[in-house]
Amino acid sequence: MEFGEKEIRRLVVILLIVTLGVLVFLIIRPVLVAILGGLLLGYVFFPLYKKTLEKVREPNTAAALISVMILVAIVVPLWYLIPLIAEQVFEIFKLSQTLDIGGIIRNLFPSASDQIIAQLIVTATSIIGTVTSSLLSALTGVFIELPSLALHLFIVAFVFFFTLRDSEKLSEMISAISPFNKTQEKEMVKQFKGITDSLIYGQVIVGLVQGILAGLGFLIFGVSNALVLSVLAIFFSIIPFIGPAVVWAPVTIYFFASGNVGIGIAYLLYNLLLVSTIDNVLRSYIVSRKSDISQAVIMVGMIGGLFVFGFLGLILGPLILAYFVTFLKAYKDKTLSSLFSE
Repeated sequence: MEFGEKEIRRLVVILLIVTLGVLVFLIIRPVLVAILGGLLLGYVFFPLYKKTLEKVREPNTAAALISVMILVAIVVPLWYLIPLIAEQVFEIFKLSQTLDIGGIIRNLFPSASDQIIAQLIVTATSIIGTVTSSLLSALTGVFIELPSLALHLFIVAFVFFFTLRDSEKLSEMISAISPFNKTQEKEMVKQFKGITDSLIYGQVIVGLVQGILAGLGFLIFGVSNALVLSVLAIFFSIIPFIGPAVVWAPVTIYFFASGNVGIGIAYLLYNLLLVSTIDNVLRSYIVSRKSDISQAVIMVGMIGGLFVFGFLGLILGPLILAYFVTFLKAYKDKTLSSLFSE
């Protein structure tokens, strides 16, 4: 096969684009998560920006107002909560060192043999030690990486502001470089929007609400170190198939084991009737007309995303997997196959 001048020029252009693309990726890789976080925040709060823009009628002012509001809503609570969380993490660690695990297990299983009791004690001690050491490591990492976190927060705010202000320009630019025709592009955008809304509102926002309700339960029933437990409940509420029961179930067992049967029953009913059902009610209401993402895709995406992107990977991981599955379906349905046959 002979290459003419036209083919050589095309090949050079492709190589140049690929090279520049790799270099751009290497440049933004250290702050890629912060950039994606700013874009996601811009997507979530874009409806609020549009309403604000209708009132102030100036893009810079509207974007600045929303950016300052969100920045204050994030930074101020963290400023007060991080020291409290640190204090409670150390309290949990000290409590785990003095906790009579053997006595609790014997109260729960009075008829069990000594061999089973011993095995349960070893297992429970190992689990508690792993959890507390992980909490301490995460807390230490936050303080060590504080300058880096501040820089990333600045980049998130910067990207968030310009995502809001220049949203129309971004849409036009993506549409201009898109290989799809208008019909294909419209259909893909519709599917991607449904997927993104389904995940962010149906999984993340609902998980936040469920975790906060579990946290209120800790406060109402006088559970110690409620703030740390609430953070854990929110984290597990976002992940499918797990939920906040991972946190409130051991607390319920502790109530029964310590002899507080009445409080334990009331606490158990609170979680069963309110916390464990609120997600089904909210999810059916919020995501009733949006795309339905497989829970398996979300689960795998969250776990993989957590390793690759950190905490933000809980959102980015399943989004990337869901987008990929959507592309495969579109190719199978010949929505995209025409791009390769032209």
